[in-house]
Parts: sequence; C-alpha cells; structure tokens
Amino acid sequence: MDINTPDHTSPLKLAVVMGSNREGRFGPTVADWFVSRAAAREDFQVEVVDPADADLPTALSYDPSPEVRTELGKVTPKLAGADAFVVVTPEYNHSFPATLKSLIDWHYDEWQAKPVGFVSYGGISGGLRAVEQLRQVFAELHAVTVRDTVSFHNAGAHFDDEGNHRDPAAPDAAAKTMLDQLSWWAEALRSAKSVRPYAG
Repeated sequence: MDINTPDHTSPLKLAVVMGSNREGRFGPTVADWFVSRAAAREDFQVEVVDPADADLPTALSYDPSPEVRTELGKVTPKLAGADAFVVVTPEYNHSFPATLKSLIDWHYDEWQAKPVGFVSYGGISGGLRAVEQLRQVFAELHAVTVRDTVSFHNAGAHFDDEGNHRDPAAPDAAAKTMLDQLSWWAEALRSAKSVRPYAG
C-alpha cells in the first residue's frame, strides 16, 4: 500500500471531548461510562480531550503567544488527528459551558468534514438544550452532527459511587445507535476526503 493512501481497514480515531472544566464536575463519570462503551468496539480508537488539561484564554488571537501555543499543543493535535468526535456536555443556563465554546473557537480546520455525536447530561432536560445549540455551532464549522444522542436526565441519580450506571440497558442501546451512525459517517467522510479534499 502507498504510504499516502489511507488504510480504510484501520480503526477510526474518535476524540471524546469533555465539555466542562468546572470544579466538582460530574462530566468524568459520564465520560468514563461512554468511553468504556466506545473503546469496546473494534471500529474506534478512542482518545479523550479534556479542556481542564489546557489553560486556553477566552481572548482569541490569530497570532497566539508562545505560552498559548503551548496550551493549544495539548489539545490541537488530538482534534486534528481525529476522524470523529463525541462531545460530552452538561447544560449551564439553557446552554453549553463557556470552556467548550472556547475550545471549539480556537480551532477551525480540525472540525471540518468530520462527524460529531453528543452525550449530554443535566437536570430535567438532560442537557438537550445545550446539544441543540451545539448543532448550530458545528454546522458553521462544516462538521456533520449525527441525529441520535445519549442523554442523562437528572444524571446524578443514574450512577452509583463507582461510576456504574444503575440500569444500563437503555443508555447502552442509545450509545450503540449513536456510535453506529458516527462510524458510518466517519468512514464515509474519511473515504471521500481520500479521493477529493473537502472544499470548505
């Protein structure tokens, strides 16, 4: 095989993007649950992108300082190398966290022509209002969002102290449906881009 020809039999690189860096956040519990499901599949190679690992300023720049470039270096290569994304987000005041918007806005090409799925959590809404707003953001970035999501209403009540879901049948099925859709789109877009670069 030519080294410039993508290997379409290789696993798809899936970046699971944490949406919150809030103190005491519940996100790692939800993300760990989801990652365990995605990592069990043969079609995905999973990597977590956590905004808490990088101190990105909210003031964007076309010419970031060396310090900011160092922080970007902790997340940008993971986004650039991904074939697909799953965003794990809570809902803050009917929207998604500022740290997630900052992470998204610091990047552009990294999102283009790639599929995005969502795992949301929160109170009575299960974070779905955050997801609907994120769909508009990712459409502007030329990303493709898949229809089905995984959402946890009153999320804290569904997990035990070890992070296990108390009744996993329904969320497991929802995760499979979303990952099946994400896999189809990721493979289709990876194949398409190998033939013709995306003109975004």
